[in-house]
Amino acid sequence: MGGPRRLLLISNSTLHGGGYLGHCQQHIQSFLGQKVKRVLFIPYALHDRDAYARTAREKFESLGYRLDSIHESCDPVEAVRTSEAIFIGGGNTFRLLKALYDNSLIHEIRKRVLEDGIPYMGSSAGTNVATVSINTTNDMPIVYPPSLQALGLVPFNINPHYLDPDIKTTHMGETREERIRQYHEEPNTPPVLGLREGTMLLVEGDKATLQGVTGARLFLRGKKPTEHEPGTDFSFLLTDSNPLNP
Repeated sequence: MGGPRRLLLISNSTLHGGGYLGHCQQHIQSFLGQKVKRVLFIPYALHDRDAYARTAREKFESLGYRLDSIHESCDPVEAVRTSEAIFIGGGNTFRLLKALYDNSLIHEIRKRVLEDGIPYMGSSAGTNVATVSINTTNDMPIVYPPSLQALGLVPFNINPHYLDPDIKTTHMGETREERIRQYHEEPNTPPVLGLREGTMLLVEGDKATLQGVTGARLFLRGKKPTEHEPGTDFSFLLTDSNPLNP
């Protein structure tokens, strides 16, 4: 098929007061359009893959798309090779990335998205693995993938579910901002985009645009973080060199 990369990277699957993917369903329909008829779902981030697939299938069918879950396929690599679009859902990022490595899917997904131009959607953990690495996930390392390097569909990292400091709390643990700053204390660490819940990043070729309702916070190594509203053009983040890119 060919064409530029197309990504919809969503912070969260469920927003308070709504159902599964309810807050972004219009973005999904606009992103997938009418040419896509079937979506390949990758439910590896949760333990109960059958239940997860049922939830995703119900939602996508309500939007007019058939959904195939990769865990139901006898050949996951072939499922990716023949997919029209890919959606990776949320859950535990370490579990997800390990399963992608275990099933030899890292290269195949990269090829389909970056070379063949099929649409890629991620939410939460599925957004984390679309980036350079999962170093900025919020999840516990309940399993150990062979590497923290992820799909590298974009040359920066994302922190989904980004939380601002609560000035009223008595909790003395590190804030999300402090943890990202610690990450940037290490050399050669890429930018980190903190996506608040209700926010997503649309990537079309070399253009990246913030969408949603709550905004984002951008962290660049050695610089003060900056605030950004929906509609912000983040295309400059796509021009940074990425050693994972072919």
